Amino acid sequence: MDIAETGVSLADWVCLVENESSFNTNALNSRNRNGSKDYGLFQINSYYWCIDGGVNTANGCNINCEELYEVDAAVSCAKRVVQDRNGIRAWMAWVDHCDRDLSNFLDGCEV
Repeated sequence: MDIAETGVSLADWVCLVENESSFNTNALNSRNRNGSKDYGLFQINSYYWCIDGGVNTANGCNINCEELYEVDAAVSCAKRVVQDRNGIRAWMAWVDHCDRDLSNFLDGCEV
């Protein structure tokens, strides 16, 4: 599945990554109250989506969490996350910062 086939615009993805990880592929947030961690560009949570030997209830992306530092693996897992019932709204950074008209968001990016 191409990222465009997710029904999520490129502007939404870029805004999400900017606000989740500041475009840092090695970002790690280990301050979640439930003991889970958020990994990589998309800050994908270990509680639901990957396995890291910590607090996990599922492995929705069928992946080891450290693989989420790799762009291809992170994109594949993010595409899986948006297929879930919450879609892009699974990310609070998107809800807080990107749930708006993003039609001009990529202006000047030459994409």
